[in-house]
Amino acid sequence: MVNLQCSPELRMFLCALYAPVCTEYGRMTLPCRRLCLQAKSDCYKLMDMFGVSWPQEMDCNRFPDCDAPYPRPVDLLSGSDATDSPVSVQRDYGFWCPRELKMDPDLGYSFMGVRDCSPPCSNMYFTREELTFARYFIGVVSIVCLSATLFTFLTFLIDVSRFRYPERPIIFYAVCYMMVSLVFFLGFLLEDKVSCNAASPGRFRASTVTQGSHNKACTLLFMVLYFFTMAGSVWWVILTITWFLAAVPKWGSEAIEKKALLFHACAWGIPGVLTVTLLAMNKIEGDSVSGVCFVGLYNLTALRWFLLAPLGLDVVVGVALLLAGIAALNRVRIEIPLEKENQEKLVKFMIRIAVFSVLYLVPLLAVLGCFLYENSHRAIWETTWVQEKCREYHIPCPYQVERTSRPDLALFLTKYVMMLIVGIPSVFWVGSKKTCFEWASFFHGKRRKDGMVNESRQVLQEPDFARLLLRDPNAPIVRKSCGTSTQGTSTHASSTHLAMLDEPPSASTSRAGSVRSARSKMSSYHGSLRRSRDDRYTAPSFRAADDRLLYGSMPRLNDQPSRHCSTNRLDGLSRHGSTQRLESQSRHSSARDLTGTAAHGVPGNGIHRVLEEDGTTA
Repeated sequence: MVNLQCSPELRMFLCALYAPVCTEYGRMTLPCRRLCLQAKSDCYKLMDMFGVSWPQEMDCNRFPDCDAPYPRPVDLLSGSDATDSPVSVQRDYGFWCPRELKMDPDLGYSFMGVRDCSPPCSNMYFTREELTFARYFIGVVSIVCLSATLFTFLTFLIDVSRFRYPERPIIFYAVCYMMVSLVFFLGFLLEDKVSCNAASPGRFRASTVTQGSHNKACTLLFMVLYFFTMAGSVWWVILTITWFLAAVPKWGSEAIEKKALLFHACAWGIPGVLTVTLLAMNKIEGDSVSGVCFVGLYNLTALRWFLLAPLGLDVVVGVALLLAGIAALNRVRIEIPLEKENQEKLVKFMIRIAVFSVLYLVPLLAVLGCFLYENSHRAIWETTWVQEKCREYHIPCPYQVERTSRPDLALFLTKYVMMLIVGIPSVFWVGSKKTCFEWASFFHGKRRKDGMVNESRQVLQEPDFARLLLRDPNAPIVRKSCGTSTQGTSTHASSTHLAMLDEPPSASTSRAGSVRSARSKMSSYHGSLRRSRDDRYTAPSFRAADDRLLYGSMPRLNDQPSRHCSTNRLDGLSRHGSTQRLESQSRHSSARDLTGTAAHGVPGNGIHRVLEEDGTTA
């Protein structure tokens, strides 16, 4: 009968009868009797021609006697303003998904605990102007963070050997947040093309937020963003672990680097497992504010278990290891007597660790605070939204709402900004004179020569604190000087041994001298093992003299005045029977015996004078 268009009032009458206007749940109005009579009179003859009778449930006598177009103005008033309002339902019916937000059952959507429903793409809490400002703000911050982290990574590529463990995780940490910044920048460019489903007016479907993995672009953005966000936090924990190993057990760079495979397995494996789990659970959600896809935006369970729990655990473990490492470094600074230059470098190193950690922890704690605040207030925000939109969507309004609240845009902006700037502290770590030197050489296109590289490393190289921490706290500090060696009588023994080696053996004593030399070397080897408390050798041996000759004595003996003086004295020593006295020295194995032998010897003997003058020279 509708297709035959027997009456212009028939379609409106049937809609008013079978799909009446419902402005409030439990309150429904019927069409006027006049509308029923008009439709029946227009179509009765045609229906009788086809042998169809007027249905009993459409009897016009059961409708109210009124003469007004449908829907009547009174139907659009609230229950208190209506003249003949029916009895209203006095209980909470919960959230009913509006028809505009309904989704296909096979997609697995869910919103406010209702299946096959999705949030509206036009944000539930903010106006279009606020969303535009937020999107541009996030885009600018993402560009800044992307530039900073990219600079850190390129600095590493210029000189890979510069960043060794325990500071190597900073580079991987910067790479992770470089990818996070890139995803937010792509979200800024794409706007809501990926994070939202297009509207379908023919099916009465509004634009809704994307959920699940059916949208491939949204799934890809989610995988990159969530994976590298978690990986960045894990790399920070690994950084604190490497600092702890270098400071407390005093591991060297090589020992820590041997665990690199384990570090990479944890840093990439744990985020990978979490990402795959979320994909299997279909917990991906589009973000209408930033234009990306993430987790925990509307699902509080996913927010608690996949964001708050892992990030909170990373903060607790990282802070504990960081404090232990800083305490160990401070103990090294106090207990080990370092040179002034190394003392200052150690203090600067501790300050860099502390500042870098604060610059990382403050944004991360701010993000956790935003997540916690969002978790505790999300239910109130959603109830307020339903109360404001229930009449527009023709769904039951909340019953007895005690408190209403809307989120502040500054809260969401703080969350996004802190998620991005947490990668900027990596620039603080690589920022130094050496970085400027390397970039200047790179832009000039000149290959640095080996001498220039070595010189720059000597001037600008950061101290190897991993090796410094391996020093025994009870071992004395031997300071280098420009003069001769200061380790007791080792200088005298070196000179005396050199004199014996330089003296040409005579025909009568060459064979006996070789035997005595072998015997004296053997006895002096045992004597050289004894030290006094002030670390002075009591019996310097020829073997020790050989070592010191090879590693420390040769440059000093090349000095012209010293060489002439020592040669004259050593010649005099050889002329007065040095072989016999040296044999006596090695047999007694002490410098005191050597001095005593020289003092009670023949007047005019040269050995006492040589020892005295060599000691004065030293």
